[in-house]
Amino acid sequence: MISEKNKDNFNMQIKIAPLYINLLIVMLFLGIKSTLALAFTPTFDPPLSPRIANYDMDIKLDAETKIIDGREILTWRNASMDTINELQFHLYLNAFKNSRSTFMKESARNGFRGMDLSEVKEEDWGYMEVLSIVQADTIDLTAGMKYIQPDDNNEEDQTVLSVPLNSPVYPNDTIVLDIRFQSKLPKLMARAGYNRDYHFVVQWFPKIGVYESAGQRYAEKGQWNCHQFHSSTEFFANFGVYDVKIRVPDNMVVGASGVLQEETKHEDGTKTVYYRAEDVIDFAWTAFPGFEEFNEEWEHVKIRLLIPPEHSDHAERYLHTVKKSLEYFDEHVGKYPYPTVTIVDPPIYGIRSCCMEYPTLFTGGSIAGLPMGWNFIEGITAHEFGHQYFMQMVANNEFEEAWLDEGFNTYWESRALDATYGDKTSFFNYLGLGIGNKESNRVRYVGMSNPKIAEVFRNGWDFKHGGYGALAYGKTATWLVMLENLVGLEVMDEIMRTYFERWKFKHPCGQDFIDIVNEIVPQHHGDHFGADMNWFFDEVLYGSDICDYKVASIRNTEEVPVVGLFDENGEKVFAKYPEKDEETTEESSVNYQSEVIIHRLGEMQMPVEVLIHFEDGTEVEEYWDGKGRTHAFEYNKPEKIIWAKVDPAYKIYMDVNFNNNSYTTEPDYTPAKKYTFKFFFWLQNAMQFVAGIF
Repeated sequence: MISEKNKDNFNMQIKIAPLYINLLIVMLFLGIKSTLALAFTPTFDPPLSPRIANYDMDIKLDAETKIIDGREILTWRNASMDTINELQFHLYLNAFKNSRSTFMKESARNGFRGMDLSEVKEEDWGYMEVLSIVQADTIDLTAGMKYIQPDDNNEEDQTVLSVPLNSPVYPNDTIVLDIRFQSKLPKLMARAGYNRDYHFVVQWFPKIGVYESAGQRYAEKGQWNCHQFHSSTEFFANFGVYDVKIRVPDNMVVGASGVLQEETKHEDGTKTVYYRAEDVIDFAWTAFPGFEEFNEEWEHVKIRLLIPPEHSDHAERYLHTVKKSLEYFDEHVGKYPYPTVTIVDPPIYGIRSCCMEYPTLFTGGSIAGLPMGWNFIEGITAHEFGHQYFMQMVANNEFEEAWLDEGFNTYWESRALDATYGDKTSFFNYLGLGIGNKESNRVRYVGMSNPKIAEVFRNGWDFKHGGYGALAYGKTATWLVMLENLVGLEVMDEIMRTYFERWKFKHPCGQDFIDIVNEIVPQHHGDHFGADMNWFFDEVLYGSDICDYKVASIRNTEEVPVVGLFDENGEKVFAKYPEKDEETTEESSVNYQSEVIIHRLGEMQMPVEVLIHFEDGTEVEEYWDGKGRTHAFEYNKPEKIIWAKVDPAYKIYMDVNFNNNSYTTEPDYTPAKKYTFKFFFWLQNAMQFVAGIF
């Protein structure tokens, strides 16, 4: 028998049992999380970034169907002072779902990047489908999901997903979502996908956009920044931690962002690799059974190269260049904090994935037998590594301001390569002919059929009639060289180091860089360039005018002697032409009225220097503010002007025509001789080659 008192206690225990059970479940869950936490060693303590968007993912690749089945636990923090009632996600792979996506429509202007859509099979298309979104294990948000098109109102584009919330996320609160999804990889079209047994898996999971508060970058009010996937733009995301477990066939060699934590083989012929990446904005991975692996170290960084056997003779070129890039960026920009960097050289049938950058992982591009001196491998390696700084750590919005990463990175690529392989040979150095990387980037801009087609400062998808690559990459790199030339290398390095240190693990905009230039330049040059450098950016960033200064002419006119009738004391006195000195048989000394005339042919106005050389070997360097349409420098001297050169140090690197920068009264045939000799050198080699064949 149970007493009444005991019966009450028993009933009470029955009533509170569910509470104990729930508490037990919570404790068990926390225990599991604690166990997981012990499975890895944190890379950064304390964290380097705000870690706003954090992903815990468990995925499986079906290598036959090219389908990824995945589960994603997203922990997102509202870092703003706004109340959030909706979340927005990128579903990038839907760009490759059909020909009506915005990406494919825009790609049509460029002939679908060389693809023939009539040959694209059903299984070649890709997609991403969100199967369910559940908040806090109980609130199903799936029914409210809808596709939106914030950029172009293309209702057939499905690359942005809106998810209304049942309850808001308040400032500094965190939301946890359990997302089930399926991603079908496309056959490699651009950046992502597969070909045969090679898989390059990027932009492959539902990825939350960036919520910007009023005043952050260019936001006038709190808003989601979650652009559609465009053909000429890339990505923008918050920093976070990625814990990713990838299940693939066990014959696959896997490379991924971050640090490998463990690898587990299963009885069904698969394996799971677990990678953790901290303080990054994305996660990418590759799987291919044919990779050979090369490993080296630079200081604290483990360098891993994954390369197919037919390209393995290029391994040392990759490794040497990435070590030199690490060294150069470390000295001139800032420290590379991550413990790893992985280089992926795709097989030839995976070449459409080449030349892409992701956190601690990037793709190169090579072909078998590429000779030394054709520095394409080196150029790609330096460029894509540089994106670890300008895109990854300094995470600007590539959709809206691609110049801030692509242009900056092209500038630093040139500096690193020129320092390593020679400033006149870093791009190409073969059979006596050479060109530097800096020069090749300038040619990309000045060689445009219409360099005035657009200003650099515009959204990537707004270059509707061309010019995106040449302007975002080539022109920006060129005006950065010009800025360096004007303010000096030491000042430029201070600008760049300050920009990196101040904005790493944040989201700067173009104005943030301009503010730093306006802060540092006057500290070293006073008001030499004016109160600020805004005039410079008005020309090179916000304007589309070209720069072209020309030495139009040189005139040397013998000073007219005093000859003729002159009135003196009421009488006319005759002054005759000076006679030769009978002893020296030389004419009396004369002066020359000399002038050099400079024209500004372009609309861009830049301060320029002019070097003027006289017949006795003396030289004068003059300064002109470059604002007028024409300007003359005049002299009265016994010596004639022989030649003049505008911008003798090539500081005005955006001048589209260096050929008209100089003028001489005595033509020099040395260059013609030089290139004549080179012509016959190449002709001789060609004849020997043909003779060798037969």
